[in-house]
Amino acid sequence: ILPLGGPAIASLGIFQFLWVWNDMLIALIFADSGNPPITVALQQQVRQFGSNIDILAPGAFLSMIVPLAVFFAFQRQFVSGVMAGAVK
Repeated sequence: ILPLGGPAIASLGIFQFLWVWNDMLIALIFADSGNPPITVALQQQVRQFGSNIDILAPGAFLSMIVPLAVFFAFQRQFVSGVMAGAVK
């Protein structure tokens, strides 16, 4: 079962990682205020300065690096998992 379910498990792992990465509630609960995660730091910048785009845009691009690296690392498994149910 595992060889056939590998792509589906990889797709599930990618989506679970992205969900946890973007979840700010966990970051707000478990992080100390001295060294917050990037999602909390971006949220504080929005609240503090309003629309300070020169700080928010680079922070948003930096926060996208890790999810993009995970997606590109498992892209082959993700595509095969999506195409597993396709009919030729």
